[in-house]
Amino acid sequence: MTLRLEGVSKVVGAQTHIHSTDIELKNGTMNVLLGPTLSGKTSLMRLMAGLDVPNAGRIFWNDQDVTGMRVQDRGVAMVYQQFINYPSMTVYDNIASPMKLLGKSASEIDKAVRKTADMLQLAPMLDRKPLELSGGQQQRCALARALVKDAGLVLLDEPLANLDYKLREELRVEIPKIFAESGSIFVYATTEPEEALLLGGNTATLWEGRVTQFGPTPEVYRKPLNATTARVFSDPPMNFLSVTKAGEKLSFGGGQTVPAWGPAMELADGPYLAGFRPSHLEIHSHAPGALEFNTSLTVTELTGSETFLHLDHHGDRWVGLVHGVHNLKPGSPLSVYLDPRHIYVFDNQGDLVAPATYAAAA
Repeated sequence: MTLRLEGVSKVVGAQTHIHSTDIELKNGTMNVLLGPTLSGKTSLMRLMAGLDVPNAGRIFWNDQDVTGMRVQDRGVAMVYQQFINYPSMTVYDNIASPMKLLGKSASEIDKAVRKTADMLQLAPMLDRKPLELSGGQQQRCALARALVKDAGLVLLDEPLANLDYKLREELRVEIPKIFAESGSIFVYATTEPEEALLLGGNTATLWEGRVTQFGPTPEVYRKPLNATTARVFSDPPMNFLSVTKAGEKLSFGGGQTVPAWGPAMELADGPYLAGFRPSHLEIHSHAPGALEFNTSLTVTELTGSETFLHLDHHGDRWVGLVHGVHNLKPGSPLSVYLDPRHIYVFDNQGDLVAPATYAAAA
């Protein structure tokens, strides 16, 4: 089974929701759509499902053109962040409803419903109505109904966003196991880079209706093809600053200069853009040859085990993520350190010209 989009775009009024997109998804794969709110994730899913028709381009399912085919005639299951259940049915009947429509036997339905309910911790609630459940339980009911359908294409639009932390983490582990067993194509939309990394498979990064990169998740994370992908696949977003290549040196703002490395040595002299992830900033230098930047601390945010540092570096707004709880005073100067092996270099068009070289940078 394959789902292939060729030159697919969607325009509503004067607004382009999806720019021309080419992408192919293969059976038995987990495919993550990663991007901020309004980046086009749901719009792209609706086109895949057949809920919307593209203004241009074609959609193929197993090499059959299904561009104009009704969603009812496709083997598709979809779960939204806003859960949808049948309020007059029990949880059992909600989960069983797709299998009943497919004409499955009572014993087959019962086995599948109870197995899925156990996995999603719904077994004690099978006789209840959806309105007797908490919001998280209702979402699990909607997710269970999609999973038992045995659809060739399963679309999950931020399905765990409304669940409590513990259950969300458990399901993030279970969902890849589910798709591996089913052989279906799974498409999972999220705004969280960490969730994409946990789910694995392939990731498509989206920005303003464009797919900026698609490939194996670790590869997209480690080797973003452009600054936009790097920004999307980093939480908080990647930090940037100007850098100049001159001879065998790279010069950063504030007089910081380091020898060019790897592919950066082959770059033509001139201005570039350097990027680095917030987690690679440190407030104590540990790496030999680390760059030191003098910044002003504007805000700190404590998460319990980590501290977010909001920094001003000569007008550039940076965020640092450091381990531990640090009692730092906003408004005070703060020196931060960066191992240059964690730095990505982009050209003036935003394309990657020199990746980070430190293996742990990914």
